[in-house]
Amino acid sequence: MERRRTAPDATDMPMVADPQAASALLAEAFAAATAAVVFTGAGISTESGIPDFRSPGGIWSRMRPIEFADFLASEEIRLEDWRRRFRMRREFAAAMPNAGHVAVAGLVAAGRVAAVVTQNIDGLHQRAGVAEERIVELHGNGTRAACLDCAAAVDLDAAEAAIAATGRAPRCAACGGLVKAAIVSFGQPMPAAEMARARAASLACDLFVVAGSSLVVQPAAGFPALAQRNGARLVILDRQPTPLDAAADLVLRGAIGDILGALAGAPA
Repeated sequence: MERRRTAPDATDMPMVADPQAASALLAEAFAAATAAVVFTGAGISTESGIPDFRSPGGIWSRMRPIEFADFLASEEIRLEDWRRRFRMRREFAAAMPNAGHVAVAGLVAAGRVAAVVTQNIDGLHQRAGVAEERIVELHGNGTRAACLDCAAAVDLDAAEAAIAATGRAPRCAACGGLVKAAIVSFGQPMPAAEMARARAASLACDLFVVAGSSLVVQPAAGFPALAQRNGARLVILDRQPTPLDAAADLVLRGAIGDILGALAGAPA
């Protein structure tokens, strides 16, 4: 059953930029919560050196995104998509989880965060120690691949070797279907199971913390508002303003690693 609440008036919404004060308020919010969700976007991973997609100088300012329909229709475009994925995988492998990722993993391990819903595809939450069953990857994961027809998992090393050997995009060994990196491309349907998990987590939580998301990419950006309408407290942590700041219960400005990282020694 859904709880209902009214969002705070914009004039009442506190905004905090001092890192120590922000960490203290966030620690209080987690201490008061019984079921928290952390929702992460590119901002948490840019602090690990991974470029985001949409900001000036980001990935999409340097190359046009590949549409899912074009991937399906063109062998040349499939090969270009794979070249990008292999380059991205090397960037992901070179990056290390930062203090923000480690703090989120610690909160999950301590039972203070029930689910991590992420728009990121870099696998850094897993590398920081968050168990797969606690992560909801709305946009997929760029460190693995799968068949588009039968969903069989495909190792990226095997996909790269197949392209090197044949000069063609890899096909599934089980059914012959097209293999694609396990991320959601433009025009590709959102993963129904992950969307359902994110919705359930949003409706079950009493604290929803956004960390590093611009909150402009739909439908993922709808989950914070859903959680708040259902009674959860909404906290937004980001360096930049977001469209939901005026509706949030608390807005924290600053480096995500600094503010989240200071929670490591906070009492439960």
